[in-house]
Amino acid sequence: MKPTKMRNSLIYKATFHTRSKQLGSQLSDDLRKKYGKKSVRVIEGDSIKIVRGEFKGVDGKVSKVSTKKSSVAIEGVKKEKTKGDKFDVYIHTSNLVVTGLNTDDKWRISKLEGKKPTEKPKAVEKTKKEEATKETLVPKKGKKEVEK
Repeated sequence: MKPTKMRNSLIYKATFHTRSKQLGSQLSDDLRKKYGKKSVRVIEGDSIKIVRGEFKGVDGKVSKVSTKKSSVAIEGVKKEKTKGDKFDVYIHTSNLVVTGLNTDDKWRISKLEGKKPTEKPKAVEKTKKEEATKETLVPKKGKKEVEK
């Protein structure tokens, strides 16, 4: 099998974990100096600049991320159908440069800075309801205790 065909099939059959890694994009020069990293995974809310393709030079924010297509939709980048409807254009992350990061996720920023993350991801944290239900459960008394 040709190497290009093999590589394409590996990309197509990739797991969710590796698909997420394929969504990386280069950081701008000032962000590279600040964080000491060359690339970062693109998420919604990041400010980007398109470097290659039809929309070269356009700045915008990421509105949607598609792991299936390994690309992102950007606010303001749309094409028009013959009937007049507009639709989002998905651009591959290798054709982008991240100019501003979405700082809502403190865990992501601490990872970029090289510190140990202090906050746990939301999926790991226990909810108040789970803690309340554990407190209300009372062990049942045995037969000997009830008879006395």
